[in-house]
Amino acid sequence: MNRISDAVTLKRVVKDAAVQAGFDVVGIASADVFRERGDTAKERVSEGLMDGLPWFTEQRIERGMNPANMLDGARSIISLALSHHHEGDAEALDSQPRGRIARYAWGEDYHRVFARKVRAFIETLPEITGVEDIGTRWYTDTGPMLDRAVAERAGVGWFGKNTNILTPQGSWMLLAQIITTLDLTPDEPLKKTCGVCNICVDACPTGAIIAPYVLDNRKCISYLTIENRGPIPRELRPFIGDWIFGCDVCQDVCPVNRKAQVGKAYTELTRDAENRARPELVELLELDDDGFRERFRQSAVLRAKPEGMRRNVCIALGNIADPATVPPLARVLSEDPSPIVRGHAAWALGRIRTTEAMEALDDALQKESGAGTLEEIELALKEAG
Repeated sequence: MNRISDAVTLKRVVKDAAVQAGFDVVGIASADVFRERGDTAKERVSEGLMDGLPWFTEQRIERGMNPANMLDGARSIISLALSHHHEGDAEALDSQPRGRIARYAWGEDYHRVFARKVRAFIETLPEITGVEDIGTRWYTDTGPMLDRAVAERAGVGWFGKNTNILTPQGSWMLLAQIITTLDLTPDEPLKKTCGVCNICVDACPTGAIIAPYVLDNRKCISYLTIENRGPIPRELRPFIGDWIFGCDVCQDVCPVNRKAQVGKAYTELTRDAENRARPELVELLELDDDGFRERFRQSAVLRAKPEGMRRNVCIALGNIADPATVPPLARVLSEDPSPIVRGHAAWALGRIRTTEAMEALDDALQKESGAGTLEEIELALKEAG
């Protein structure tokens, strides 16, 4: 095993190996402390903009700012981006009420895809570098690393006004980082910016991008439909439209995606897209917990949990307002074990406003005992007139 001593060659063989492993963009960052980006993240927490994510604390950010906290002897960070973009969109081909799922979740959970690719890549490092004892620690978005700050420093992309990382290949990118004891020459950050473009800021349905580069997590559809475990604020429900897991609006409108490249791993990340992207809402509403877990097995959609998905489906059905969906919504209102789901079913029925919907609400008003659900029923009846 011949150790590579030339810094230029060492960097090249590592980056080439990452590309061969299936990653779309690769960059190298130093393992210096991410002071500026870390301090900004802590400001967002103190301002309440990250409320609803109890694990995202100032202490976690402080730990993630310093790679040496995660790996003794950290010298470099290999920043990896995996595109989940492909040509065309998965659209519904029939008139059934259907929901929308964010593109990254159409197929296999990206954590699983990253795990296979990153581990296989790491296994090649001793042979291609000639260094036997290489320390590594890797993360996707499950650890404290500031993944976007790493990607920015490594020249993978730049911060967009929607707070995503934008790359010359597009913004449909999932990120991972490998902290390593290898001493690799860092890449230079890109000099690109969003300039005067504010399309994503103006297009956000709920106004979650409250200023360029500033996201109010509490209003973001992705947070509301995935991480949020409680009721979704009534004032935001109409703006969620038919999104039932995540949201792609700020990326759909982003100009950098007009020439987005098809990802090398998109077939893994978007497998079975026609069934995952635009599922039938009534079918999802009627799935029991086991049926939900089987339907979305090995998918990121599992993060929403069965209760959260039924809640989200109720909102989508209320926004679509198809009278044909009143009977299944009425059954949910009278039978679902979750008061949160029953409350959102009441909201949906109030939006549909047919005689049958009003009768279902009146009937539930006489039988419901949960205070929160009763309030939802009363408000639905009042707003429906």
